[in-house]
Amino acid sequence: MSQKPNIAILVLAAGSSSRMGSPKQLLKWKHTTLIGHAIETVKQLDTLKAVVVLGANHDKIKPVVEQHKIEILVNEHWKSGLGNSIALGINSISASNINLDGVLIILADQPLIDSSYLNMLLKSFEIGKQQIIASVYNEHKLGVPVLFDKFYFEELSQLNDDKGAKGILQKYTNRVISVDAKELVSDIDTLEDYERLYNANH
Repeated sequence: MSQKPNIAILVLAAGSSSRMGSPKQLLKWKHTTLIGHAIETVKQLDTLKAVVVLGANHDKIKPVVEQHKIEILVNEHWKSGLGNSIALGINSISASNINLDGVLIILADQPLIDSSYLNMLLKSFEIGKQQIIASVYNEHKLGVPVLFDKFYFEELSQLNDDKGAKGILQKYTNRVISVDAKELVSDIDTLEDYERLYNANH
């Protein structure tokens, strides 16, 4: 029987929701909020460690996240973009002295991504194969949720722009295993986006 991999989860929630006008992390979803729903989804997974990265509006969001008893990182440089938040999270989990095989990166504003989908990514992962298991959606775009082998931690820890890990996905495209997430990934950038998605799922 193959060894179970040790995976950490990084929940990215540092953005300012500039087009929304208020922190979208705190928008209502099911019986909680978008950020609360993401954390509850993560807690259903059998993983070693989970961390939430906050940034903009962290003073408002942190009290909500603290109720879920999960490790919180505050990115003071969140304006540098998604890549900077990924780097902060990777550097933190790398310093935790846990022997990890990989990291699963998810966003707080993809509420249709459920634990069964994330478990499918985890079950596709094989230790030591330098895999990247990425979600594929609109027009064959690759993105989050994405699971990186620890081989990529060094490069992930040096990201510092708003493209997230796209450059790494492009650089190692021959190693990427893509998983269809077309029905599960919906952008929530405006209040109209949110209301459309909320009304369709409540």
